[in-house]
Amino acid sequence: QVQLVESGGGLVQAGGSLRVSCAASGRTLSSYAMGWFRQAPGKEREFVTTINWSGRSTYYADSVKGRFTISRDNAKNTVYLQMNNLKPEDTAVYYCAASPSGWLPSEENAYVYWGQGAHVTVTS
Repeated sequence: QVQLVESGGGLVQAGGSLRVSCAASGRTLSSYAMGWFRQAPGKEREFVTTINWSGRSTYYADSVKGRFTISRDNAKNTVYLQMNNLKPEDTAVYYCAASPSGWLPSEENAYVYWGQGAHVTVTS
């Protein structure tokens, strides 16, 4: 049974930084694309970023491009989301997810494993 557990969320002022981690257990996910999604209060869940199995290719939503960085450490079965220059509109629950796709999927239905989410609140 695969489990994804996010950590590192919290409260930060606008302009600040946070790093959210996602640790996988139950099986190695080194051949999976890993993604981050977020759901703001009262809104639908949306794609944030994804990284391919090797870590050499990434894809970002326009809203976070240049501010967020996704990375992975396959030896630790962990993926990271570094968030810089945070804005109040980045406030959301952040979910990591794993996809068996060999590329960079941005659709939710491409992902088969999901974490429980980490809360990120950005104050103005």
